[in-house]
Amino acid sequence: MGTPETSREPCPDRILDDLGGAFAMGAVGGSVFHFIKGSINSPKGERFLGGVQTMRMSAPRTGGGFAVWGGLFSTFDCAMVYARQKEDPWNSIFAGAATGGFLQMRQGMRASARSAAFGGVLLALIEGAGIMMNRILSPPPQIINEDPNMPGFGMPAPAGGPSGGFGFPGQVQGQGSDAKVLESFDTPTPMPNFDYK
Repeated sequence: MGTPETSREPCPDRILDDLGGAFAMGAVGGSVFHFIKGSINSPKGERFLGGVQTMRMSAPRTGGGFAVWGGLFSTFDCAMVYARQKEDPWNSIFAGAATGGFLQMRQGMRASARSAAFGGVLLALIEGAGIMMNRILSPPPQIINEDPNMPGFGMPAPAGGPSGGFGFPGQVQGQGSDAKVLESFDTPTPMPNFDYK
């Protein structure tokens, strides 16, 4: 199981992937929000039509706003990965701060700095919560009971008795000495090739 950083798309493709995902999330969430808002603000007999009309006019704008934020965040994240040559939560924190500051640049330096601080703190909280959830939900490490007095655990074999190492109980040394080394589980399984020839 990979970490969230390693289970994402590679960096150039990540920008387009995050941009599309953010647009879809904003469009779907904005559709629900604007439909409810439009139906509440419409007259009594026209609530459904008013909700649909408000949703059609405003949901794409909400999706576009989410897409701008997601695309900028992913671009800054990829720039940090390229500059630092590593993927860790600091990239996301710096990308959140840069995105917040960049989006508020037209309102002046003070608003941009405030928004950058807010974006960095917000992403730090999100990354911290993700790390805590991974630690809580990950299985505890398995403890192997290593009894040094147990026969076969690095002790020499008694003369004429069971063999040391990982032999079977009652197996006399010298019997079944042609043991074969099995393949390791670490060797990669060959992947099938689906190329059309």
